[in-house]
Amino acid sequence: MEAPGPFVSEVPGLTPLVLDSPHSGTDYPKDFAPACPLPLLRSAEDTHVEKLYAFAPGLGVAWIEAHFPRSYLDANRDTTEIDTTLLDAPWPDPVATDPAVLSKVRLGKGLIWRCTDDGVPIYNRKLSVAEVRARIDRCWRPYHTAVGRAIDAAHARHGYSIHLNCHSMPAVASTHATDFPGLVHADFVIGNRDESTSSGALALMICEHLRAAGYRVEYNHPYKGVELVRRYGRPADHRHSIQLEINRKLYMDEATLAMHDGFGVLQGHLRALVTRLLAVDPRQLPDA
Repeated sequence: MEAPGPFVSEVPGLTPLVLDSPHSGTDYPKDFAPACPLPLLRSAEDTHVEKLYAFAPGLGVAWIEAHFPRSYLDANRDTTEIDTTLLDAPWPDPVATDPAVLSKVRLGKGLIWRCTDDGVPIYNRKLSVAEVRARIDRCWRPYHTAVGRAIDAAHARHGYSIHLNCHSMPAVASTHATDFPGLVHADFVIGNRDESTSSGALALMICEHLRAAGYRVEYNHPYKGVELVRRYGRPADHRHSIQLEINRKLYMDEATLAMHDGFGVLQGHLRALVTRLLAVDPRQLPDA
């Protein structure tokens, strides 16, 4: 097996379940050279998500984790989601034209971020085409290779795969984070791009499981899932990809980034959810 690279870690699994965390990385590469303070950049991280799911490999679940920060390169964006205003020369490769994609780029949240969630510029310089391509080669390609490989292996073993794309979200949406600034988030948001990347019954089962545990759960609002579920979710082929967003207030202090007593409770509920998914064959669900 080809190693994924220094900025990505991969733990192979034995089950149909694959989990990945594209935004919890805290290893800031030396070539990043941001102009804004580190604490502002750290607010972009899905802080401690990798710790919340630390139990997963012990259950035979494949785990892929990005160690590079989201503000350096966002693995949950396509390589065409280029903010050309950041560059010192024309981008020679394809650039997205989909209005839905371009809305995120205009917010400064393309493949390479232009600003923080609060709208603070990240750079005081232009980036070269060469350095953006280098980030793609060092970070984006190894990450997607690892996720695709894990899903293929799970599907080959069992005839189906369930991919959970693991994220966290602030308690309240920031000004440049989404199209819904100021929105007070639910405890969980489950997204499958309006049931195009997974079985609806499977996603709704996750929603109901979490609601039964006492959480407030939204389905496909305000987060439907982005590139990682879009790229790998093909429910007609029994490949199910679902994005799972967790409200950070449930397990950490958003100002200090310190975990609080809710962490253990939440982790226990996530373990119960993963255990439930390991016992489900989506091919037997009503919309299979």
